[in-house]
Amino acid sequence: MTSTITYTTDLRTEMTHLQSETRVITDAPVDNKGKGEAFSPTDLVATALGSCMLTIMGISGREHGFSIDGARASVSKIMASGPRRIAEVHISIDFPDLAYSNKHKAIIKKISETCPVALSLHPDLKQVVHLNFKS
Repeated sequence: MTSTITYTTDLRTEMTHLQSETRVITDAPVDNKGKGEAFSPTDLVATALGSCMLTIMGISGREHGFSIDGARASVSKIMASGPRRIAEVHISIDFPDLAYSNKHKAIIKKISETCPVALSLHPDLKQVVHLNFKS
């Protein structure tokens, strides 16, 4: 088992990662009857996409001799209705000012399209990714 989730009250859940005992709280967003005081479940989906990309890029960097230490992703999600769902996720990743070869950039671009979360999301969910290299 990976985690447990408890519905506490007032559209809030508390999730526990069993291996580390890390806890995360979610709230329904304000536009869906919630308080918006924590990540919503759909925020976590969008954020997991960016986190997955950075994690796999870090793994590939180790394997191919480059670093992404300090890379930062900004994530935005766009909701749709009928049915309510995530329609788009926009991710902009800023890389540190390091000399990335064309090969390294190609590896990073491929990962942004094929990380496990990206491949797990429905194909109708539009994923817009910008990779920003300083050099």
